[in-house]
Amino acid sequence: MSEAAMDQGTRGELISRLAEAIRSVTVAHPLRVAIDGPPASGKTTLADELAVVLRAQDRDVIRATIDDFLLPRAQRYRRGQYSAEGCYFDAHDHAALCRVLLDPLGPGGDRRFRHAVYDRDADAPTSPPATSAPADAVLLFDGVFLLRPELIDRWDLRVFVSVPFETTVDRARDRSTALAGSTADTAAVERTWRGRYIPSQQLYFATARPTEHADIVVYNDQLQRPSWEVRPHLSIRGI
Repeated sequence: MSEAAMDQGTRGELISRLAEAIRSVTVAHPLRVAIDGPPASGKTTLADELAVVLRAQDRDVIRATIDDFLLPRAQRYRRGQYSAEGCYFDAHDHAALCRVLLDPLGPGGDRRFRHAVYDRDADAPTSPPATSAPADAVLLFDGVFLLRPELIDRWDLRVFVSVPFETTVDRARDRSTALAGSTADTAAVERTWRGRYIPSQQLYFATARPTEHADIVVYNDQLQRPSWEVRPHLSIRGI
């Protein structure tokens, strides 16, 4: 097995490298790309930036997120507000995700998909109209716990955004302050991260070993000077 290739560069160079990886994967259906990582790792921003570049290259891009496949709040928190097991096992409707999005875009699918089943603001189900995807479309799907056993085989390209957990706490705190205009909620944010999100990520790493299954690992602690690692099994596919 060949060694993984590690590179470091500018933000733009990283996005170009990811776009190159996407171009290099050939499938007979829309390409399903997982962009996984802890909360506040920067995965949503990365997916949005990548979407801009791919659309400029005339690729049809479907953007979707795990937040639109949450289970109702009462179910998410039935084990308690600070339960790692609740966060990992009870938060997301993986069956619906596969049924309405990943499987229709996968091998043998009819490419008729829906990008959401849940409205977080209303804490209620939602059912947007189905859309038909071109065969050469790219799904950029960001979220937590995407490389778990229930989903691992549904992805054609797997990206994991890696950031130290302490850095995610700092980012979440800063983001809360920026949105609220004060530091009043930072204690609550920190408690959520330390009581629920970080322990659930530790559970995920212990049981699913996501970085071992990733094709590309992005080390995103330095936002403007990231590093990335192309794993050997992706290199074998010619990327």
